[in-house]
Amino acid sequence: MDSNIIRDLINGHNISHMREGEKYYYNENDILDRKQYYYKEGVRTEDETKANNKIPHNWHKLLVDQKVGYLVGKPPVLQAEEGQKQYGDRLNLILGEEWHDSLNELAKNSSNKGTEWLHVYINQEGLFKFIVIPAEEIIPIYDTSLQENLEAVLRHYLIEVNGEERIRVEWWTRENVTFYIEDEGGNFVLDDTELSNPDYHFYYNDAGYGWTKVPFIEFPNNEKRVSDLKFYKALIDSYDLNVSDLGNNLDEVQEIIMVLKGYEGEDLDKFKENIRYYKALTVYGEGCGVDKVELNIPIEAKKEMLDRLEENIFIFGQGVNMKTDKFGNSPSGVALKFLYSLLDLKASIMERKFRKAVKRLLWFTTEYINIIDKKDYDNTTVQVTFRKTMITNDEEDVKIAKDSKGIISDETIIANHPWVEDVAVEQQRLKQQEETEIDKYSNYENLGEEDDQDE
Repeated sequence: MDSNIIRDLINGHNISHMREGEKYYYNENDILDRKQYYYKEGVRTEDETKANNKIPHNWHKLLVDQKVGYLVGKPPVLQAEEGQKQYGDRLNLILGEEWHDSLNELAKNSSNKGTEWLHVYINQEGLFKFIVIPAEEIIPIYDTSLQENLEAVLRHYLIEVNGEERIRVEWWTRENVTFYIEDEGGNFVLDDTELSNPDYHFYYNDAGYGWTKVPFIEFPNNEKRVSDLKFYKALIDSYDLNVSDLGNNLDEVQEIIMVLKGYEGEDLDKFKENIRYYKALTVYGEGCGVDKVELNIPIEAKKEMLDRLEENIFIFGQGVNMKTDKFGNSPSGVALKFLYSLLDLKASIMERKFRKAVKRLLWFTTEYINIIDKKDYDNTTVQVTFRKTMITNDEEDVKIAKDSKGIISDETIIANHPWVEDVAVEQQRLKQQEETEIDKYSNYENLGEEDDQDE
């Protein structure tokens, strides 16, 4: 691949919006960069003595964590079609708990950045593995502007070479991967530290394989691949600013505004300097003096504005404001669903994008199973079900589950029961319970037959 093309792709990769979302998630809001100024002899000068509260509020993390917990707090159910239980068990075994943890990370990062990527690979022990790759490092190449078929991925990141930072590049295609390194002149050359370059995607039983697909899977937040922060950042900034300014006003409440009468001293700038540093001044002549005007802080107006900003943050952030008192102590299922309606709407957009991504992951997982188990499974037969988590009225849900017996499948009832965390585990427990009851019944029958024989 030409060095100039690599450089152009990297230079054109805009990641500023991704960093912004992550900054706000970790409470590094713009308010932290605020400086106070005053004019000295007509020059704008930073004022390091003036009160300068910088109070960030972590609304963004709260809203993101709500969405992540709601959508993937419980791992999605991967259910193979009837008659392929072994296939379904293999999928869940290979993906395991590591997949549940990675999915939470993908949802969080995608909400912050607008998208995130998962890389699948086979490790040296021949095991199927995957790792979350920061979206800042990934430049996808699609066949058309519709971004449907991924043709290649350029991954770039910094490494240290002889005490200097250099850019390392991985160029992934459907069949292989090529490694490049930035030389001293800033050109990208083949990385001679790799024994085989280009190389296969993975090896199994000493044979090299290409997936026939690029082994990277995108998990977009929405169609435009923008951060959740985009929709309410200005509201958070206004909230931070107003609270910080209120803190400044309270810190300076002992300050007064001076009214000069007949003051023939030095110029006004000098007066300000004397007040600022000495808190005193001298005046001369009859009728001279200084009056003071007390500062009145509009606390109620500030409170009303902050309440309105908080309400708007939850509305436009599509979250659940748990401070609400409109639903009583024991809200019904309908009231709770209304409370979660905006969050459900936002999470459903991510769910549609993530379901397609999980299907792509299942393609790679199934290919791996087919290779090592010599099977011919079809990943399109697997149903992916996201189990959203919300506060519910358990009494109502249990009654609905009980009344649904015989109308829908037992598995669906189990999946929607409020006390069930893992559907597969619960099904196994029911099976063991049924077998135990059958054994007890058989033992009772045998005892009855023995008693009849004794008589």
